[in-house]
Amino acid sequence: MTVTAHAADEHAGQARHWETSWAPMAIAFGSMFLAPLTFAAAAVMLASTGARAAVLGAPTQGEIGFQPVNSDNAADIVWFHNAFLLPVTIGVSALVLVLLAYVVINFNERVHPTPSKTTHNWTLETVWTILPALALIVIAFPSLRLLQKQMIVPTPDLVLKATASQWEWRYGYPKEVGGFQFDSLPKDDSDLDLAKGDMRLLTVDNAPVVPVDKVVEVDVTSLDVIHSFAVPSLGMRVDAIPGRLTQTWFKAEREGVFYGQCSNICGIGHAFMPIEIRVVSADDYQAWLVRAKKKQFASMEGVELAAAPPTR
Repeated sequence: MTVTAHAADEHAGQARHWETSWAPMAIAFGSMFLAPLTFAAAAVMLASTGARAAVLGAPTQGEIGFQPVNSDNAADIVWFHNAFLLPVTIGVSALVLVLLAYVVINFNERVHPTPSKTTHNWTLETVWTILPALALIVIAFPSLRLLQKQMIVPTPDLVLKATASQWEWRYGYPKEVGGFQFDSLPKDDSDLDLAKGDMRLLTVDNAPVVPVDKVVEVDVTSLDVIHSFAVPSLGMRVDAIPGRLTQTWFKAEREGVFYGQCSNICGIGHAFMPIEIRVVSADDYQAWLVRAKKKQFASMEGVELAAAPPTR
């Protein structure tokens, strides 16, 4: 199954322009102060709207900050952003603002009609070299810890292979659970069921299904250009590179539907490469596997798919 040029043009014709984005500083302040309100609003929506109760990881109108997290890695990313990056960013910005104000007030033609001819100041140059270095060191330790946690994949319960191409995702399951693969494309507007929580340009025709509270390794690659596999609520973002297998992982803590998109500009159809992952209970996952086999997805015979998890 491939996306034809006609289909891509049709989608492009239907796409709407994004509204003007918030300024970077507004996003920074909003992420720090309004993120709890975002999570609270999401909880109220889930409690009061049964039809959309399963949709947990998706963008909402007017949202700033992060989507509700559904994995340990995603929670660490939000914590690192709010506890380290925001304070450092705001502190540096405030310091620069104070220094600029000091220079404007104390070093102008009225105060100093004869400008100084000083060209070097050893103390000042040492300070403005050491302080940024210390800030980077403070950021580096939690950053490297988080990167290590994301890149070292624990023993998986399921290995899912995601293969990118212009412009679709193909998912493969190992032989131990059926040995099949299928293409995943965005639903046409006419096929969307908004009452069930379908979202335009995000909901797909065939979504991979994984069990809750299980370690899922995702092996990502590409058949043509560089793409990017990103699902914010699950704390995943890795590049899909031709000829190379990139690994990431997640362990979903709650059942639901979680959306992402290709995050690298990959051509005219870049906006039409959504990612939808459905997290279900163990029983529902087994039932889906039975239905998937009956749906006659492509067999993996002669096709190299994701390897089976090692025996514990």
